Amino acid sequence: MINPEEFLKFLKERRSIRTYLDKMISDEEVEMILEAGRWAPSASNRQPWEFLIIKNKEILKAISKNSFYGIHIKTAPLAIAIVGKVKENPNYYIQDTSLVSMNMMLMAWSLGIGTCWTGALKRDIVKEMLGLEKNDYLLTILPMGYIKGEIPKPTLRKNLDQITREVKVS
Repeated sequence: MINPEEFLKFLKERRSIRTYLDKMISDEEVEMILEAGRWAPSASNRQPWEFLIIKNKEILKAISKNSFYGIHIKTAPLAIAIVGKVKENPNYYIQDTSLVSMNMMLMAWSLGIGTCWTGALKRDIVKEMLGLEKNDYLLTILPMGYIKGEIPKPTLRKNLDQITREVKVS
């Protein structure tokens, strides 16, 4: 098992990264990121997902143009689209693919690779660009790259006492 204090420190240090070096991520690192996603839990172990690796600069630019806050996508060496296969688990594909995305983001961070969860997309347009089926759900595009520049400072977090309460039986 991993040291819990080190793990919590690791989680607290992770940041959303929007500036990337112009250097391709190695196939071995991409495979580790995909493996981390593959091992995410899913309802009834249905694994209702598909991962699309996008390295084509023209496609990355087009996705960037069809996102609301994703201008950085076009500068990433690659992105991974996480797709929920709705037919395989119609009730939990969003939860399942959300777990996948966090696993991938944490693995990327452990490798010194930055990423930023991108959900504000013109989904229908991007789905068509990627050749997805009508019933597929495009959860996110995760642009990835080696970190360029300074790692951002942490954002403020609410105190635990502001977001936690104990449920007591009456």
